[in-house]
Amino acid sequence: MELEFSGEVWVWRGPAPYHFVPVPAAESATLKAASAAVTYGWGMIPVAARVGATRWTTSLFPKDGRYLVPLRDAVRRAEGIEPGETVTVHLTVGG
Repeated sequence: MELEFSGEVWVWRGPAPYHFVPVPAAESATLKAASAAVTYGWGMIPVAARVGATRWTTSLFPKDGRYLVPLRDAVRRAEGIEPGETVTVHLTVGG
């Protein structure tokens, strides 16, 4: 399964800052329907992700009925992404 969407980058301050892009509600519902076949536990879904020309593998975090795409610092640096920016994310479920 492949999905593409746009979302705003936000920061979770926690004990260490993490950056995420929330998956929109409709795409999250599609992911939830497929999650039983691909999750490795705790609702985490492995994906291959791409923003701009940068690709990486990660896992989507379930949160409040939606999913979050973690943006690694290396991805943000490579693409010049700052918190608050809107980015387009391409996901391939199952990596």
